[in-house]
Amino acid sequence: MITDKHFLNAVNNTNNVDFTGWDFSIITRTGRMDSDMLSWSYGSEAIRLIQNSNAALDMGTGGGEFLSLLQPFPHVMYATEGYKPNVPIAKKRLEPLGVTVVERTEDENLPFKDDTFDLILNQHESFCASEVKRILSKEGTFFTQQVGGLDCSRINECIGVPINKEFCNWNLKKAIEELKQSSFNIISFKEEFPVQRFYDIGALVFYLKAIPWQVPNFDIETHIEGLYNIHGIIQSKGFFDVKQHRFTIKAEAK
Repeated sequence: MITDKHFLNAVNNTNNVDFTGWDFSIITRTGRMDSDMLSWSYGSEAIRLIQNSNAALDMGTGGGEFLSLLQPFPHVMYATEGYKPNVPIAKKRLEPLGVTVVERTEDENLPFKDDTFDLILNQHESFCASEVKRILSKEGTFFTQQVGGLDCSRINECIGVPINKEFCNWNLKKAIEELKQSSFNIISFKEEFPVQRFYDIGALVFYLKAIPWQVPNFDIETHIEGLYNIHGIIQSKGFFDVKQHRFTIKAEAK
């Protein structure tokens, strides 16, 4: 039985903190978690694209936090969100800005007519290439930044939970293959593995609660030994490092 009061207080206090929308500021703005920079800026390219668009869609908008910063919007601006608790949060934030928020339930059946958008943005959201192609106009742009299947795999190794087998092979090569099969021209792409650093075990617990697919069915009691092992690493080194997996693609519909 673990009796370390510092550790137990840290994990239990964080376990009681609610996570809403897509807001990690409680651990990022306080410097409890940090990440290396990528060689590209998804936001800089997204805002340039959206300012030259007539009809745009943001797939997987979360609570609308990121999209709300890309104003001014085109005349037609939609956002989808598949995580039910985020939908009312996104609507509250985005609809006053002129964005129509739609709940998405299936990647293969998006609730839009053919050729609706000239721009589709997608940051860390799953997608079906053929369905994206269907709702994108000819020569329209699909711009995505994806989380690869090897993302933060060291967390799983240290906790003793295998990474998701269905997701582990998701990478730049596979995504490009799927887009090409759906008649996209690939304009640009990059793939990188920046370091993500946790400075206390509470920050990691918050992260795992917010990202439930990293360690499925994550529970402090169930995974207490693995968490304590990571706590030991932080106590020894001052931090716990993992490698993220990110890639970006800009593609054009033929």
